[in-house]
Amino acid sequence: MGHLTPRNYLTLQKRMDQFIPGAPASDQLYEILKILFSDEEAKLCSLMPLNFFSLAEISRIWKKPESESASLLLNLADKGLVLEFKEKGDNKYFLAPPILGFFEFSLMRLDGKFDRKKLSELYYKYINLDDKFAKSFFSNPQVTRILPQEASLEELTTEVLPYEKASDAIERARCITVGTCFCRHKMEHMGMACDNPQDVCLTFNGFAEYVAKHGIARVITKQEARQILDLCVARGLAQIADNTKDERAIICNCCGCCCDLLLGYKRFGNSLVISPSRFIARTDPRVCAGCGACAKRCPAGVISVINKKSTVNEKLCLGCGVCVRFCPTGALKMDLRSEAVFTPQDSFERVYLSAVRNNKLGNFIFDDQSSLFHYLFRNLFNAAIRFPLIKIILLNRSFYFFIRKMLDRATAK
Repeated sequence: MGHLTPRNYLTLQKRMDQFIPGAPASDQLYEILKILFSDEEAKLCSLMPLNFFSLAEISRIWKKPESESASLLLNLADKGLVLEFKEKGDNKYFLAPPILGFFEFSLMRLDGKFDRKKLSELYYKYINLDDKFAKSFFSNPQVTRILPQEASLEELTTEVLPYEKASDAIERARCITVGTCFCRHKMEHMGMACDNPQDVCLTFNGFAEYVAKHGIARVITKQEARQILDLCVARGLAQIADNTKDERAIICNCCGCCCDLLLGYKRFGNSLVISPSRFIARTDPRVCAGCGACAKRCPAGVISVINKKSTVNEKLCLGCGVCVRFCPTGALKMDLRSEAVFTPQDSFERVYLSAVRNNKLGNFIFDDQSSLFHYLFRNLFNAAIRFPLIKIILLNRSFYFFIRKMLDRATAK
C-alpha cells in the first residue's frame, strides 16, 4: 500500500524515522498518520527540525506569517502531535515522536477526538505484530527503565537513590496528571485486556502541564498520585519511567500481559527496550515453599519453579520487586547487582548516546528538513559514525562533555 500513500505522508514517515527510536514504514503506520494528520499537516510537520524550535524559526521554514504559524502550531498541539514547552519565557515546539508521544496521546485524551477503536487495531498490528517496529525501539541507553518498588527494598533503604523512587517523583513534582494507559486501552479494543485499572498513567512537571493544557490528561493532587501508586503496587503492577536521573516526566504502571514494553522484553529476551533497576531478586531456597506465586506475578516472566523451588533468571530480571511483595514465605529478597547499571543524567545525554550508537547523531546536528545542505551532510555524518574509531571517539566521556559544554555556551549566547 506504500506506493498508493500520498507523498506528504511518505515524507512525514521518513522525517519521523529520524527519531530515536525510529518509525519504520508500514501500511499500518501510513493509515495511522492519515487518521491523525491532515495532508497539509503532514507536509508541515515533515519540515519540522528534529530539535526544539521557536515560532520564528518554523515561520521561516514554512514561509508563513507568525500569526498563521502560531495558529497551526496550536491546533497541532491540541491534537497531541506537537509538544509545546516554555523555555526562558518563550514557547518552544517539538514534533512529538510516535512512541512516548502521539501514539499514546491519541488514546489517552479526554475528548474522544479520534476513533480509538480503529487506532487501537492499527497500533496493535504495528507495535505488537510488526518486528520492524519492535526492533527499532531497542536503543542503548534505553528510553525507559524500571523503578524498584520501595517496600521491597526495606533492607536496602540506604542504597536507594532519589531518582529510583516513584514516591520521590511525586513529592518533587510541581504538576502531576493522570491519563488512560495506552497499552491496556489498546488491548481492551482487541478483546485482550486484563482487569487492571486504566486511568493510572502518571505524567509530571512540564510534560504534565502540556498534556493538561491540551485535554490529554487531567491534573491531580500529590495525594491522588500516591493513592494511584499504592493501588498499582498492591495490584502487582510494575513502575516504568523515563530513563534519566533528572526531573521525572512519566511513570507508567505496567502489567506483563498488556504493556508493549514488557511484552517486547519477553518476546525478544534480554533486549535494550527497558533498563533494569540497580537491584535484583534472589531466592533463599531454605525458605521457599515452591508455591509459584512469584512466577505468576513476575511482569517480565523470568521466574520459574524448578524442583519445587523458585528460580530467578538473573540475566533477565528487571529488578522491579513485584515478586518480593507477593512471596508468602519471605523467600525472595532484593539485592544490589554485582554490575553497575548506567542511567543517563538527563534526556540530552540519553539522546546523544543513543544517536551515536544508532548512527543517527547527524539527524540532530543537521536537522533543517528544508535544506539540501543539511540533507547531504546529515547522511554523510551518519555514514561516518559507522566507522568503529569515530564511534569510539564520540562515545568517549571527555568528548561528550566537551560537546555539551560547547552547546551550552552557544545556547547561552
